Amino acid sequence: MAEATLKVFSTLGLAGVLREIEPRFAQARLATTMLEVALLPSAVWMERIRGGATADVAILLADSIDALAAAGILRQGRTDLARSLVGIAVRAGAPRPDISSVDAFVATMRAAKSVALSGAGASGLYFAALLPRLGIADEVMAKATVIPSGFTGELVRRGEAEIAVQQVSELKAVPGIDIVGTLPAGIEGVSVFSAGIFAGSGRKEEAEALIGMLAAEEAGAIYAANGLEALF
Repeated sequence: MAEATLKVFSTLGLAGVLREIEPRFAQARLATTMLEVALLPSAVWMERIRGGATADVAILLADSIDALAAAGILRQGRTDLARSLVGIAVRAGAPRPDISSVDAFVATMRAAKSVALSGAGASGLYFAALLPRLGIADEVMAKATVIPSGFTGELVRRGEAEIAVQQVSELKAVPGIDIVGTLPAGIEGVSVFSAGIFAGSGRKEEAEALIGMLAAEEAGAIYAANGLEALF
């Protein structure tokens, strides 16, 4: 039987989960359908999809899935997959700063020599809105490196930044760094990642099979290992 491709547009937050699910999906489909996964922040995908980019499955922030369904780009009905928190990380073996309270977190941000942020990811957008509330926007952004896409942890691993801020699941995707923890209570950033099927997809059955596998009870351990809380 000829091999087919199921095209997936996904947020970086599910990169680790999809990496583990992909061989299981191929095996379940008897290797007749392979995944083609493209990873970008949800905000970037929204711009590209509204510009005409199309696939079979979208895995994005929940409100992005809802907006695309309302526009008729995705089929109605979303499947919530996981809850994610924003965290910070340092280079492996480096001293772990105190982020146990809001005051401690503010002090850590002020003391940091450099910070890596995502410009379009949910974590970066949340963090950019948080800094003014904490009264430290100018001083933190003056020493911040903002990347348009990708993993902020890579900058920390290479020694180009002292602290990385991103979704915990995205930090976990980078070797050579230590995750200090999530943002403290009171300012924790929470995101929900969900899946939807493109209205124009000709592979509805395969798309439903993938989403069903991503939302299966036995996948819960995969989410936990990747720093996510399964929502099924």
